[in-house]
Amino acid sequence: MDLRNIRLGGFIAQIALLLHGPYGATGEEVCDSPLVSNLSPSSFRSSSQLSSSHGPGFAKLNRREGAGGWSPLKSDRYQWLEVDLGGRTQITAIATQGRYGSSDWLRAYLLMFSDTGHNWKQYRQEDSIGAFPGNTNADSVVQYKLQQPVIARYLRLIPLDWNPNGRIGLRLETYGCLYNSDVASFDGRSSLLYRWSLRPRQTDREVISFKFKTPRNSGILLHAEGQRQLSLTMELERGKLLLLLRRGRSSSSEDQRLVSLGSLLDDQHWHHVAVERLGSQLNFTVDKSTQHVHVPAELSHWDPEQLSAGAVQIHSSQKLIHSKKNFHGCLENLLYNGFNLIDLAKSKNQQVTVMGNVTYTCAEPVSVAVTFSGSQSYLQLPGAIASSSGGMSVGLQFRTWNKAGLLLTFDLPQQGGVVWLYLSVAKLRLQIHKAGRALLELSAGSGLNDGQWHSVELNSRRGRLAISLDKEEGATAHTTPSFPVTPGSHLFFGGCPFEESSQECRNPFNHFQGCMRLLTLNNQLVDLIKMQQRMLGNYSHLQIDMCGIIDRCSPSHCEHGGRCSQSWTTFHCNCSDSGYGGATCHSSIYEQSCEAYKYRGNASGHYYIDVDGSGSIKPQLIYCNMTDTTWMVIPHNNTELTRLQPSSMGKKHSAHFDYSSEEEQLLAIIGQSDHCEQELSYHCRKSRLLNTPEGSPFSWWVGGPSPGQIQTYWGGALPGSQQCACGLQENCVDQKHYCNCDADRMEWANDSGLLMHKEALPVWSLVLGDIQRPGSEAAYRVGPLRCHGDKNFWNAAFFDKETSYLHFPTFHGELSADISFLFKTTASSGVFLENLGIKDFIRIELSSSTEVLFSFDVGDGPFEVHVEAGAPLNDDRWHRVLAERNVKEAMLHVDNLPPSTREAPTDGHIHLQLNSQLFIGGTASRQKGFRGCIRSLQLNGVTLDLEERAKITPGVRPGCPGHCSSYGSLCQNHGRCEEKTTGFSCDCGPSAYTGAFCHREVSASFKPGTSVRYTFKEPYELNRNSSILPSSIYSDVTVRGENISVSFRTSQSPALLLYVSSYYREYLALLLNKHDKLEVRYKLDNSRDAEVLRSGVRGLANRQLHKITIRRLLDTVSVQIDQHAREVFNLTSDGEFNGIKSLILGRVQESDELDPDLARLASLGFTGCLSVVQFNAISPLKAALLYPDTSPVIITGPLVQSNCGSSTPANPYAAENTHHLSDRSGSVGTGQPIVNAIRSDSALIGGVIAVAIFVTVFGLAILARYLYRRKETYRNQEVKGVKAEDSPEFPFNSQADSQNISSENPKEYFI
Repeated sequence: MDLRNIRLGGFIAQIALLLHGPYGATGEEVCDSPLVSNLSPSSFRSSSQLSSSHGPGFAKLNRREGAGGWSPLKSDRYQWLEVDLGGRTQITAIATQGRYGSSDWLRAYLLMFSDTGHNWKQYRQEDSIGAFPGNTNADSVVQYKLQQPVIARYLRLIPLDWNPNGRIGLRLETYGCLYNSDVASFDGRSSLLYRWSLRPRQTDREVISFKFKTPRNSGILLHAEGQRQLSLTMELERGKLLLLLRRGRSSSSEDQRLVSLGSLLDDQHWHHVAVERLGSQLNFTVDKSTQHVHVPAELSHWDPEQLSAGAVQIHSSQKLIHSKKNFHGCLENLLYNGFNLIDLAKSKNQQVTVMGNVTYTCAEPVSVAVTFSGSQSYLQLPGAIASSSGGMSVGLQFRTWNKAGLLLTFDLPQQGGVVWLYLSVAKLRLQIHKAGRALLELSAGSGLNDGQWHSVELNSRRGRLAISLDKEEGATAHTTPSFPVTPGSHLFFGGCPFEESSQECRNPFNHFQGCMRLLTLNNQLVDLIKMQQRMLGNYSHLQIDMCGIIDRCSPSHCEHGGRCSQSWTTFHCNCSDSGYGGATCHSSIYEQSCEAYKYRGNASGHYYIDVDGSGSIKPQLIYCNMTDTTWMVIPHNNTELTRLQPSSMGKKHSAHFDYSSEEEQLLAIIGQSDHCEQELSYHCRKSRLLNTPEGSPFSWWVGGPSPGQIQTYWGGALPGSQQCACGLQENCVDQKHYCNCDADRMEWANDSGLLMHKEALPVWSLVLGDIQRPGSEAAYRVGPLRCHGDKNFWNAAFFDKETSYLHFPTFHGELSADISFLFKTTASSGVFLENLGIKDFIRIELSSSTEVLFSFDVGDGPFEVHVEAGAPLNDDRWHRVLAERNVKEAMLHVDNLPPSTREAPTDGHIHLQLNSQLFIGGTASRQKGFRGCIRSLQLNGVTLDLEERAKITPGVRPGCPGHCSSYGSLCQNHGRCEEKTTGFSCDCGPSAYTGAFCHREVSASFKPGTSVRYTFKEPYELNRNSSILPSSIYSDVTVRGENISVSFRTSQSPALLLYVSSYYREYLALLLNKHDKLEVRYKLDNSRDAEVLRSGVRGLANRQLHKITIRRLLDTVSVQIDQHAREVFNLTSDGEFNGIKSLILGRVQESDELDPDLARLASLGFTGCLSVVQFNAISPLKAALLYPDTSPVIITGPLVQSNCGSSTPANPYAAENTHHLSDRSGSVGTGQPIVNAIRSDSALIGGVIAVAIFVTVFGLAILARYLYRRKETYRNQEVKGVKAEDSPEFPFNSQADSQNISSENPKEYFI
């Protein structure tokens, strides 16, 4: 057959699990023929037989000859029945039956297979389940179809359990078909070389596949060379299969690893390999695992010219290069695009060259291994007789995942000591003890728990004791003891007999778990098969003639980059720095949006956002602007206004934008947000933009999912319109054009606006064309991507009947499943979620008013995890539930309670197989339904749209009101929680603070000439009704107590902090005296001098922030400064402050009514910072700074809002604090947000506030009417103000980024 039409470029490929084609059963061929019934009795072997009529030859299904089946002499777990099928056979099913007419049958067994009758391998279901279910009586047949067919010559059944009222009894049948294959065997000095005489035709898909087996952990299987001095090598290294690319043919050229897969591939069992190239994608498969990689560009059109198997064959060379890397082992069915290359070699095709001794049968060495599986495993051999040279030696090879374990121990009867050869912290150590004291110690090697075979030899000869590790590649340690090292009557490997009375074997170390082979005593190989037959030594709990090591980290169950480590029995995932947690690094430790962080009480700042939770998208660092609308802000590499000069080259200007997040993350954010926007601005002078109305655009931008779409509309316009915002609003500077810049004027103009069509975001690039003409000038700005709203966070449904439910498609969480949601209810029980399979299921329910139950079954029986809360969960408040199930454990977390976990069975089923619909709020049987609300339901990071499904489902309503009961405590500093359709908001009107949660101080810097005057009563209001007596006019602004708070920072003393005047020449003043102490002056009787209350706290003019709280009720005044003790004073006046007129901060302009010394102080003004000023229910500084047009305030002189009253920097980028869920100190369930709230004596606050509100309510009635009349006026002004803020001062004023604090909600304006 000519190879010229074969293309090898497909040396890179994933595979179609290979075509059984002519080498096994094809897709149409039925492979279920009986294999055992026609075998002769000589094809059967067993560990023993009860009698000649109970022999293994009678163990055929449904036969009654002899005693009706096989029964061993003893019924224990060391028995086995073996069948020789006569050749390699594909086995698809197995059936068992008990011994006819008896009470003898198996209840469970292991299935082993082998090609040689040695080196057995256990068949496992799901890679973890080893045991097969057996029979329940002697006559019925139990058949099991193998999930993956086995190809072997020999089968062996090992009984695990049997009828307790009988003994082991067995008849069996296996089903399958013959398996034919082409095999080539390589001895490390041989290879096959395939050359192409003509360049093969390129194809889009190429596949190469084969099977191999080898006893060595390294070796080159395939090597391809081709054009441009490129070569590809498939090499076994430390039991893993690597695919390597080399550029160049010199020895100095370095290999680039394209992919690595597999583990423990040196176990002398067949392993399937396939490589498939589909364009630039490479699919690499080893056994059941596949990795997908993108190949380098030079390989996409690479033409290989030759392929060598078994060794590296240099291009144009007829000589074989002998190397330690050459392959020792067998290849089977080496196929390239369906052509069998081994068959070509056997038929002596001219394009195939055979180097060395290649044979076409698989010759493999017989090596008997022993598996030590548990604490009771040990192997005992007779002590070694001293050799003729007077010394002794013991040798062995081992492999393990454990860092510690006893390898060998024996007594020294002449010295009364003991020798221990063992592993400790993955190092080999030798100790000789006598009378509890170490006589000598040796150590060698490190990292010996890597699962590789390691050889150890202990030699004692001519007074020298040495341990050798891994021969010439390892290490040696030796010493010269003063006594001979001669073992006693027995040697013990792996451990000691379990009997406590055994004095001959002592093991103070861990027992060994792993495999041993090639045991030698005085250089004589120990026959372990004799030992298995009890003809040599003794043993317990061993698996002989097999190595049962399993690599639990290949493939790794650690997700999201978690690092896998393992011991013999389990594995562990190190999730540090991955952003995920749990036993398998499955669940994200971050929230999915800024909205979620906000409603945990977090302030603005940088947060890691994991948009899809446990999905594949990585967490990203995002700035969250926690205003009433929560913005996610994603900057790129150029958000500043960028000026362009005329281009003399006549070229267009092109700008590309690289975002701080990857595209997959950006698109996910845009998809889950309610609204996204991006500013697009163009400033121009004699530089046209879109060439409207009918010309071809000079400029455009590209946005949307890659590769993006060219867009020819501008910010503020509609997609496809080829307009700017002014064209849409019909207010362009030239009505003939749809953009201001298209007027082509010499004066500066601009076209700016927001892009809000989510399908076209984000902006990836920008092209500006009309900048070549003389006099052309331009500038552009593309702002950061800003998004708000989380479609998932508030998505909720209300179930008003126990029989109502929502249903969704089947949940697929075979190996890992996480389910999270919030609920609130008044019912004491109900099922939140249920999904069923044939036998498997998963369910989460409120089992009682204080308990949540998570239950499931993956084939091992029901498995339950529950969390008991200390308080009722049916309190009509939101509670959070997170349930996770993976191959290691199940976990349930409710609110901030400690999570409950249960480990999964070590050898249990791991796949959760469901097939019914997913029921939410009820069950398939409509029993135990849930009444209440479920919100933000996510399964493996995917949110279920409860609201949309609820709209079409009877008994279920979309949405769920009533959030303030759970989230109301987030509103701080007397802010009021107000319900919204989705969520809630904080009304900061009653508070001196602002911000999303009324948590941000309102502060201003004062200069000597600054004055803020807040008027309680306008003079004209007092004269509206002349019939009213003055006393009644002023009665509604008369108070009998005050609640005052003010924070300040200054170096001025003396200084007036706050002054309150009265129409009756009464006043209240807060000041710092010349001694830097606080004075509170009350003049509540105009016929008497002011009363001065002096605090004892010193040093208040020290430029530090201080907080003053003053509370008066009638004649009792309490003063507290910072954390100092509260000071209490008593007034001598009657306690009424009559006819309050105004409150002044800073300089007092009219000081005629003041006492002379106070007048002098008031004229100086105040220099420093005032913050959080509150007088009863009035916040004068907040009114002046935020709502000057709608509040009765008069501002004189400079007043600048600042962050001087905060102890934290205002610029969020000044300190990049990042947050994640491990920072939580509160939860929805507890109502304890993560905030820094100002707290004080609640009893006193409550009493004083109650009195103050009662006293002042009449005085505020007229003011409320006045403010209400001006409400709509303010709203119109506020909207215009926002527009003005968004318009930059021209020409090159770089706008403040979106991270700056935005305006508060208008409901705060009415104070």
